[in-house]
Amino acid sequence: MQYKKYIKHRNGSIQGLRSFKDTLPKNIKKVINKRGHIYSETLNNWKFIVGENLFNVCYPKSFKNSNKFSVSTLLIMVKRGHEVELEYSKKMIIDKMNSFFRNEVVERIKLTSFNDEKKISNKEKNNKPNINVTNNRFRNKLKDVKNEKIKKSLLELTKVFKEK
Repeated sequence: MQYKKYIKHRNGSIQGLRSFKDTLPKNIKKVINKRGHIYSETLNNWKFIVGENLFNVCYPKSFKNSNKFSVSTLLIMVKRGHEVELEYSKKMIIDKMNSFFRNEVVERIKLTSFNDEKKISNKEKNNKPNINVTNNRFRNKLKDVKNEKIKKSLLELTKVFKEK
């Protein structure tokens, strides 16, 4: 490796391979240094940490590391109606996370609930399925096709898509 000293610049550079950490922007370095990897590892292993039942009703939103004024906190989003289940299993989640990272990472868990209502479309409200609408539209377009073999194959293709 060769060292270069720039006369007009403060920093010297090293030619050759650089470590991955040196190529990252400053903002990302700060996140990694402040235990940003804890949140990403928590996301990757959330199903293992909380179990199958709680995995379906909650997910980690953010992780705040401890400082002079507060303790390390994990913010969890919970579906409305399942808050009690998660409240009773807070201690278990903290223990599993601390054992997963092999040191005391999380000291407190905060819960935030959200609604998980799926919007019902007008078709489902009226209970009138419009099955033939798309079929009629494609048939009108198929009338313009002059080759009979292509027409038949396209009609068969639409039948296959209907079954799925």
